[in-house]
Amino acid sequence: MKIIVVLPLILSLAAGSLLIPSAFAQFQQGGVDIPGTWFAGEGLKQGDLFSYSICHVDYKECTEFEMDLWIKGDKQVGSEEKWLGEVVVWDGSKILKGEMELGKLAPEPTGGTEELGVYRGAFKSSVVWLSAFATGYEEGGKTPKAFSAKSWGKIGNIGGEQVLPTAVETITVPAGTYETVLITWKTGGATSKVWVVDDFPFPVKAATLTHVSEGIPPPEYQFELLNYQENVQQDPFEDIIPTDLLLEELGCETHYDKVSVKKPTKNFDYQIHVFYGPEHPVQGCPMEFLIKFISKYDDTEFLNQVQYDFLVVDEDLTPIRSLAQEDNKLYLYSPSGQSQIDLLVQEEPGIAHYVIWIYGLSPEGVVPSSNPDYVSLDIEISSPGGVIVADPPKETTTIPEWIKNNAGWWADGAIGDSDFVLGIQFLIKEGIMKISS
Repeated sequence: MKIIVVLPLILSLAAGSLLIPSAFAQFQQGGVDIPGTWFAGEGLKQGDLFSYSICHVDYKECTEFEMDLWIKGDKQVGSEEKWLGEVVVWDGSKILKGEMELGKLAPEPTGGTEELGVYRGAFKSSVVWLSAFATGYEEGGKTPKAFSAKSWGKIGNIGGEQVLPTAVETITVPAGTYETVLITWKTGGATSKVWVVDDFPFPVKAATLTHVSEGIPPPEYQFELLNYQENVQQDPFEDIIPTDLLLEELGCETHYDKVSVKKPTKNFDYQIHVFYGPEHPVQGCPMEFLIKFISKYDDTEFLNQVQYDFLVVDEDLTPIRSLAQEDNKLYLYSPSGQSQIDLLVQEEPGIAHYVIWIYGLSPEGVVPSSNPDYVSLDIEISSPGGVIVADPPKETTTIPEWIKNNAGWWADGAIGDSDFVLGIQFLIKEGIMKISS
């Protein structure tokens, strides 16, 4: 499968702004027969509380996380007044907490807590992606868009597909049931969908696909509204403690440089470049891996459609732990050849045997025809107190000093046989010397 990277470059319908040849820019007609207009951020106000489940292809191959956003109030940034939002992200075992600034005419994140950067990016490229077409500005190409409009604009990838209001649909998401307008566009022949609600600031659901030239297109982003409340005046996240603070109390490293390991697989079918951290992981603390699957012929060529698993094994390569199974999957899947893995170290202090097991290369759901191959990483795990626990020392036997003296004196004829025998009897009684029947 060849993936074409799609940048959110938007070609406005304004005169002179179309850069796509007419052979590719076939006009598609949309529009629904209801009154009204919509733009991203419409009706957004202080006290709004949103909760979304989100995934984006640029973050862990569209691994889902939850983002909760509370509009705390206004913030003056230079000459511009923006919304100030309090944010909590629930990403697997991690909880992150911070601030996010949003524009008022186009609610795109423009700043905030540094640790939330990757999540702000996913939010901008998914939940508020339609702000590339429809904003609160009253002039220019990015104005509020009518539901009856034939098109809202064109996407700037190959084909220049139209973004269209397509249908009126009643849909149910965890936050409730909504009367929506379905917004669609096609990429690579597949239809992407976003559902918007009149007078509601953000879409309530999306299922979009990455543009590909061949094969099955993977998701570009997906989200749905989990909860929505109005007029929330007291900080709803006041009692939430971010994971970083808890980990610091437990003695876990939260800021570290990653270790780089690059090696071929056992049978030399692939190259694997792994970055992991911290260098000295602690039992009970988190650990992260960035895995790059690379062609054995070319260091710059990423493999795609990789079916794999991340295992902990014993000395005989027998699996003790499988991250795919922990996620209720048969295997893990990387369409792009890069994968980010976060795990909680469950392994006992000492040497842990981690294995990246590659089943092969094939589309998701199709069994690879090649033989599996693997790379192993032996990493030393520290105890929660920060001390690496070695194997317990072997028990040693100590012979009392007076026994040694007796033996020497007996050999020199200084003591008799009876005294020497008393020493031998002592050794037998204490289990130091074992005499067979």
